[in-house]
Amino acid sequence: MQRFAELLDSLAFQPARNGKLRLMTDYMRSAPDPDRGYALAALTGTLELPNAKPALLREFGTQRLGETLFMLSYDYVGDLAETLALIWEPADKVGVGHNRPPPSLSEVVETLRQASKRETPQLLERWLDALDATGRWALLKLVTGALRVGVSARLAKQAAADLGKVEIDVVEEVWHTLEPPYQALFDWLEGRTPRPDPGNAPVFRPVMLATALEDSDIGGLDPQAYRAEWKWDGIRVQLVAGPGYRRMFSRAADEAASAFPDIVEAMDFNAVLDGELLVAHPVDDGGVRVAPFNDLQQRLNRKQTTAKLMQEHPAHVRLYDALMIDGEDLRALPFDDRRARLEAWYAARPRPRLDLSPLVPFDSWDELAAIRAGTREAGIEGLMLKRRDSPYAAGRPKGPWFKWKRSALTVDCVLMYAQRGHGKRSSFYSDYTFGCWRPTEGGAPELVPVGKAYFGFTDAELMKLDKWVRDHTTNRFGPVREVAPGLVLEIAFDSVHRSTRHKSGVAMRFPRVHRIRWDKPPAEADALATLERMIVD
Repeated sequence: MQRFAELLDSLAFQPARNGKLRLMTDYMRSAPDPDRGYALAALTGTLELPNAKPALLREFGTQRLGETLFMLSYDYVGDLAETLALIWEPADKVGVGHNRPPPSLSEVVETLRQASKRETPQLLERWLDALDATGRWALLKLVTGALRVGVSARLAKQAAADLGKVEIDVVEEVWHTLEPPYQALFDWLEGRTPRPDPGNAPVFRPVMLATALEDSDIGGLDPQAYRAEWKWDGIRVQLVAGPGYRRMFSRAADEAASAFPDIVEAMDFNAVLDGELLVAHPVDDGGVRVAPFNDLQQRLNRKQTTAKLMQEHPAHVRLYDALMIDGEDLRALPFDDRRARLEAWYAARPRPRLDLSPLVPFDSWDELAAIRAGTREAGIEGLMLKRRDSPYAAGRPKGPWFKWKRSALTVDCVLMYAQRGHGKRSSFYSDYTFGCWRPTEGGAPELVPVGKAYFGFTDAELMKLDKWVRDHTTNRFGPVREVAPGLVLEIAFDSVHRSTRHKSGVAMRFPRVHRIRWDKPPAEADALATLERMIVD
């Protein structure tokens, strides 16, 4: 556990991507089995543990410092696990380096998997007593399921690929045929066994992504070489189904099926298909009407999905591509050929909750630009351009596929609340809630929250924002500070929708800080009515 703690600590303070890769690869090269496999599972988010709830950690803290002092400490540090790790003192004063050895990572994982809910607190206390501050922090991060060390699942898989000197796509190709602690993966990467071969089995295949296209770049492309598709405002998914096997994955290979049993029910085929997850309502002509992204959000990340929710927000997948059909790998075929195979497959047996994303005919870039100009009113994100001869290649190769999104919307908002960030931002107020003006019954303007953003600014700007928040705080609610209405943020976003969950009645799609308007008086920020006029129902 101590070596894993040192890895997490080093990752948290290493900003460079290549530096993080070296740290993880060196750890996998030197750590014993099964510790390194469990570490890889934790870093990729595939380690299943009975998570310790934050309430349990707060209880540990209040038992040692009292509620007031512990909450003040938590507010100052900004991270629950780090706070508890710093204030922890062994109950029996045995501590590190005495007759209670620290646990290994595999001991923690395997013991917790077998422990009852009642046994978990005693186990954690025993291990916390035996570890130093860094080890305690890592243990608590592990059991709460929130490492937050700036490592994505794909980056951790890249480190494993670097260990075996293979391409990451090859690792991702076999990833879902393996289970933690990934002994078969390490045996292959270190040359002891052949590569695990998924063959033509219906398993997740690495997704092909597009590069962003600027308006100024399109003139250099040959319009006759490309096909155009709509870029739907949903979630990219891969449907993987075969005999006795039905799963849906996000583009990052995360499981996404549990909240969508209505889609799983429709997956009675033997194929690997690429598409967009949407909410879509049937219409009289037999087709569907795609709902705003906000409707899809009502279905995302739910552990249970009710019949009422499925009826009110019916899930739908609009298919883009076919990677495999009936055991035949189609990825090496040109796009036009794959599209023809997908159309023939769907025509042979249309399925409920699935349809094909239509191609957009055009003869020139000017014609396509005019079509793109109307995508916002249609609730579509923009257009996709795909070379007619492009194979389905994993990752983001430059040239075969482009995404030509509609331009972002902007609005000037007033900063209302700020919250501490996580990881390397845990000491800074970096998460900002902002609002727009609306008149009260008496006519006086009031601010109502319209969104929250935590990126779009530089580290230097973060320092200035953090100081401004501290200097203008008017109230505190745990890690959140309310500030005087004095700073205007220009917010960029993709779209805005009606929402009953927010006091303002609206919700932004992908809000981010576009510019800090130090020069603009808050009274000149936009009114809520400005946002409401941008709503596309």
